[in-house]
Amino acid sequence: MRAWVDPAAVVIGRVVIGDDASLWPMVVARGDVNSIHIGARSNIQDGSVLHVTHDGPYSPGGLPLVIGEDVTVGHRVMLHACTIGDRCLLGMSSTVLDGAVLEDEVFLAAGSLVPPGKRLAGGGLYRGSPARRVRDLSEEEREMLRYSSAHYVRLKDRYLG
Repeated sequence: MRAWVDPAAVVIGRVVIGDDASLWPMVVARGDVNSIHIGARSNIQDGSVLHVTHDGPYSPGGLPLVIGEDVTVGHRVMLHACTIGDRCLLGMSSTVLDGAVLEDEVFLAAGSLVPPGKRLAGGGLYRGSPARRVRDLSEEEREMLRYSSAHYVRLKDRYLG
């Protein structure tokens, strides 16, 4: 089991990358003032930015960024000091801010904004700014979440040969 970081990605500081995870071109993972954990088989797609919060008067102890297993982070997603559960899909250009939590099996539509401290209950489709639950995920959509992470493991394996 091997992780893959594209040569055009930037990884700084305390960043843990799980087995079979992948970081694609132009990803920035900045664990400079706190830690970033990327779970097994998760993929961070092109141009996404991962960052954390420092210890200060407005965030005592700071906040890490935790990404669960089998997560798909679409192109140009911004994740800042939040927690993402297992088997989530974050659509292109979505943003999740400090202290927000996405429980397992959340599908966040492209361009959505999850404000600081917001919790999204598992098993739902969310969209908008701020993100709101639209409906429960179907079984087919839940299967698609699993397919997406497995697909990116196969793509990563092609690059590693």
